[in-house]
Amino acid sequence: MDPIPFDEGRVVIATAGRDRKRVFVVTGIPEDGYVLMSDGDTRKLDHPKKKKIKHLRPKPVRMDSLPGLREANRLKDSDIRSFLAAHGFGPEQPLCKED
Repeated sequence: MDPIPFDEGRVVIATAGRDRKRVFVVTGIPEDGYVLMSDGDTRKLDHPKKKKIKHLRPKPVRMDSLPGLREANRLKDSDIRSFLAAHGFGPEQPLCKED
């Protein structure tokens, strides 16, 4: 089985740091080994979190509309929140430092 790639629009779960166990969407890949990610709630699109991919676990879910919306400048934080909620990653996810 091939590993799941860290591409733009991929849903990931943080496995380390204060945002551990939180779900995000990859919004960019600035350099090798890192991704930019947002959840539309604590990490907005205008201030995404930069994180090493070794501290993330990719999920098989992907937001396919993200690149198209980004190119048209129509991507909003509410789009990411509603996508995550529709796929079972809703607002009940733990906040920072909660277990």
